[in-house]
Amino acid sequence: MDEGHGADRRLQTLPEEVEQSLSACGGLKELIAHLPRDETLSRQSAVFRTLADPLRLKILAMLFVQPLCVCVIKAVLDIADSRLSYHLGVLKKEGLIAGEAQGNWIIYRLTADGETWAQRLADGTADKLGERG
Repeated sequence: MDEGHGADRRLQTLPEEVEQSLSACGGLKELIAHLPRDETLSRQSAVFRTLADPLRLKILAMLFVQPLCVCVIKAVLDIADSRLSYHLGVLKKEGLIAGEAQGNWIIYRLTADGETWAQRLADGTADKLGERG
């Protein structure tokens, strides 16, 4: 049985507006075809979990200004080494920042994905996500 067709059968009574717009877009099968792939949604979900911490957002904002060593990030955030290490690790694992050894220092900078999210923060785009009225 076709998944879209089976889903159509489960929808017996719909509000008229929803039924008309669903029909206009090609039914449930076409609606399902327009959804992002599960892998894409999983990736985005992981990024959102990473960005859900204010300290990590602040780190992104700082690195958007310029690449920084750990000592500067630590001085700004005023947190313990272990806590900073944890947050930097989360951001690195998600591919939002990268660290490069320069002598005794590790200089952190944004990756291309990190730049995208930091730009959204700087533009205030991220603020607008919570502004539903």
